[in-house]
Amino acid sequence: MSRYAHLTGWGMAVPDRVLTNHEIEQMVDTNDEWIIARTGIRERRIADKSDTTASLAAKAALRALQGTDVKAREIDLIIVATSSPEHIFPSTASLVQDRIGATEAGAFDLSAACTGFIFALNMAAQAIRSGSLNRALVIGSETLSRMVNWEDRGTAILFGDGAGAFLLEGRDWPGGVMSCVMRSDGSGGDLLSVPAGGSFMPTSLETLQKKLHLIQMDGREVFRFATRVMASATREVVELAGMSLEDVDLVIPHQANKRIIEAAARGLKLPLDRFALNIDRYGNTSTASIPIAFCEAFEQGRTRAGDRLVLVGFGAGLTWGALTLQLTEPERVVTPVERRRWWVFAVLARLRSVLRRVGRRLESWIFRARAKPE
Repeated sequence: MSRYAHLTGWGMAVPDRVLTNHEIEQMVDTNDEWIIARTGIRERRIADKSDTTASLAAKAALRALQGTDVKAREIDLIIVATSSPEHIFPSTASLVQDRIGATEAGAFDLSAACTGFIFALNMAAQAIRSGSLNRALVIGSETLSRMVNWEDRGTAILFGDGAGAFLLEGRDWPGGVMSCVMRSDGSGGDLLSVPAGGSFMPTSLETLQKKLHLIQMDGREVFRFATRVMASATREVVELAGMSLEDVDLVIPHQANKRIIEAAARGLKLPLDRFALNIDRYGNTSTASIPIAFCEAFEQGRTRAGDRLVLVGFGAGLTWGALTLQLTEPERVVTPVERRRWWVFAVLARLRSVLRRVGRRLESWIFRARAKPE
């Protein structure tokens, strides 16, 4: 019997702090009119001291479970796609697993820059279709503002923070993830990168002084690359799904630059109103941009059961990809009671984590006491 990976839950989380173009005018040589004309961005969300990549991811994950009958302990796999992980290790996904109480889930991070959410979604869908697991949380989460050089006009205006999550479940009827293309070209790896901080160039006083642990970008070359691959990946993935562009109800692109999305629309000969756009309020949230755009499109009534969507993105690596998805779930209504219930679950998960840490210390103390020679 065939198995299909259906999207059954989704959620997003963004920091409260809003950073406007007018505020950025005070940091670098730019202005609101120039930023809007070049990027379409008016404001973005910025993490405060209480926001981390893991905390935003956990909030989005719990909201994805709201309105479903799935409990965190029933999740089989958690994948966090991120370019700004909490640590090199442990994985941010493991921290999320602990925060939400997904006691039976495996967890790992996926690094493919802004295309990461599409790659992760395809990996989870393939695992579900193979029968190796039944439920997966796929999360894109970023606090890229902590990796931005706020003296560099080319990048300071672009990036914001946030998280979005999808719950995929196995079903016996067609729908959900239909096709995917994943591509990469490492020859362009230097066009968008964080040079220092890895094993090749460990963080040092010199790298800190040169700001090599912050985002470096050749904006002109990245723009050329993006305008080319967004349209080609969309055509390819639609053909793989056995559809035509006319069958697509909504395209949800990575929100990197409004001009790139407009160029993709022209290349595909599709009207811009067939694309989800929210870059004006969030900026480029990397792996989180597609799920956040989906959540808002759903709230605005732009998607409904039966719709066929294309998710398409590009990023550092260079990477790019696209995925077709058919919605099959009826409209969800999340009641205030359900919101409170998941808040209680989150509190209980944190309590469980504390108790496990205490238990581990007690176990270690008992082991050492028994190991002491008489």
